[in-house]
Amino acid sequence: MAASNILSVSDLNRYIKLVLEKETNLQDVWVRGEISNFTHHASGHMYFTLKDNTSRIKVVMFASYNRFLRFLPKDGTKAIVRGSISAFERDGAYQLYAKEMQPDGLGSLYLAFEQLKEKLTKEGLFAAERKRTLPRFPKRVGVVTSPTGAAIRDICTTIRRRYPQAEIVLSPAVVQGKDAPASIVSAIRIINQHPDIDVLIVGRGGGSIEELWAFNDENVARAIAGSPIPVISAVGHETDVTIADFVADVRAATPTAAAELAVPHYLEWVERVRQLEIRMHRAVRNQLAEERTRLDRLSGSYAMRQPQRRLEEAAERLDRTYMRMRQAMKHLMERRRERYTRLSEQIKKYRLSDQVGERRKAVASIRARLDEKMLARLNQNRMAFASRVATLEALSPLAVMKRGFSLVYTNDQLVKSVEQFAPGDQIVVRLSDGSATARVEQLNREEKRNGSQENGPRD
Repeated sequence: MAASNILSVSDLNRYIKLVLEKETNLQDVWVRGEISNFTHHASGHMYFTLKDNTSRIKVVMFASYNRFLRFLPKDGTKAIVRGSISAFERDGAYQLYAKEMQPDGLGSLYLAFEQLKEKLTKEGLFAAERKRTLPRFPKRVGVVTSPTGAAIRDICTTIRRRYPQAEIVLSPAVVQGKDAPASIVSAIRIINQHPDIDVLIVGRGGGSIEELWAFNDENVARAIAGSPIPVISAVGHETDVTIADFVADVRAATPTAAAELAVPHYLEWVERVRQLEIRMHRAVRNQLAEERTRLDRLSGSYAMRQPQRRLEEAAERLDRTYMRMRQAMKHLMERRRERYTRLSEQIKKYRLSDQVGERRKAVASIRARLDEKMLARLNQNRMAFASRVATLEALSPLAVMKRGFSLVYTNDQLVKSVEQFAPGDQIVVRLSDGSATARVEQLNREEKRNGSQENGPRD
């Protein structure tokens, strides 16, 4: 057996826990059983065992969940528990972590309630965006309830007390028993056939969960959701909650509260109108007082005391303004006339044809001067060139040789002194019209005596 395949107890328990928590069917289960070994710890957590005739499982319900319980569990209580299965690593035992719990007598109804609630939630029937606003001043209020129950009496009494102008239209229905759901659905459809109903109240008085169960029916919920008339649910007492409450546009805690939500209290509106009337009279009085003060101020002003004088002053100001305007216009016209004359002169002065002629004359004059200068410069350069040629010809060895001179070379070097060769050396004599090769037979050197030169043969 390879050592890598051996697990510690902690590793094994942790792996079992991960396997249990990955199983989706075990993460939301309902379990029915009898409570035993119940312990409510000081921390608020509950620990107990849920058992039946042949098996048992440990259950933990943390305080964050059990604070919502509507009953106090104890040993021997039969209950339905909802939760998830996981393992407690330390003891290596799996257990149920409870999130909800109901006594078994009501558990089946509660389970059906939760399943229908979840289904309709997914369909969006409880969404807030589909809820409609109730009309503020309804003329006709529809009611779906039992015609003999306390609910219709409370609704009628409240509406007549608060808003007697509204008409109440009752669509009777059975609100308890196996025939109740179909009767409620039929009553809602009948009331919706009246197009002049502004708001609809659906409900009944208080009772046990079994007595209120008709309002947890799916068909009733869909009839309320499909009603074109805004619906107020009014089922049971304040603590009772049904599917109808979730799907209705507005939930009322009681039938009386539903009537209060359906219609306004006319005395409140009478008081609001009275307050608005008071505010209107006060605003009118204040406005009149302000206008009276303004009128008094205007009547006591200089203009109102001597209106003719005001007119005369205005006429005088008008005359002066007119005179200033005429003077300004005259000056403006003069300035414009002067400017026009000046521009006309400038235009004549700078007429394009004249400018072209003048520019052509200027170009011809410049061209003539340029030709003259170029000719003078050319003659000057010719004379300078001829002078330099003459100088070069005068200095040229060829010119010298034409006068009877010659050049002597030895070993391709120009001979300037007799010291550069000896008798027997071959020399080249270059003349103006050619050259000759000769051999040195004898050398004659010249000696300087007393600042003068004497010639004589030497060996």
